[in-house]
Amino acid sequence: MTAAARALSQPLPQSRDRLFEIIRDRSFGYGEITLASGRKSNFYFNLKPTMLDAEGAALLAELTLDVLTAERIDYVGGLEMGAVPIAGAIAQLSFLKGAPIAAFFVRKKPKEHGAKLMVEGLTKGETLAGKRVVIVEDVTTTGGSAMQAVEAVRDAGGEVVFVLTLVDRQEGAPEAFAQAGLDFRSLYRAAEFLSA
Repeated sequence: MTAAARALSQPLPQSRDRLFEIIRDRSFGYGEITLASGRKSNFYFNLKPTMLDAEGAALLAELTLDVLTAERIDYVGGLEMGAVPIAGAIAQLSFLKGAPIAAFFVRKKPKEHGAKLMVEGLTKGETLAGKRVVIVEDVTTTGGSAMQAVEAVRDAGGEVVFVLTLVDRQEGAPEAFAQAGLDFRSLYRAAEFLSA
């Protein structure tokens, strides 16, 4: 049995602890960076090495899907690029568990050719109108990137149930989402890694 298979058969607290280790080892570090918000920081999260790791992808799918199971969710997605691996992993696991949740992603700007869509992943005639949607994100700082996805979903007629991030950097996102009337949830907070 692979480590990922063992992890998926473990209780969620053990899965959360193992995903924490993977994020800490593969995706967290110290060093001055400029965030998408323009702010400077002396620590960073680059979740792509975790999201594209076989065990990391399996665990994040398990833990995020667990958050979604209490709700009736039709679609999960968010802004490219960070949301794409998350949404895909959730869609796959939800299908395997017999309760499929479809995935999509929102472009930062429409393609200049082809259908010129903002929301990608839907088939011809498929729409988010009237659907219950969760916006997912890898790392959230102020919430600005996730709000772009929220606006695109609302423009398409979808209902955003809540925003879910893997890591909240704790730099204002909960307050920003509260002001926008949105529920915000996170699997981890930056303080957990900074104090580890």
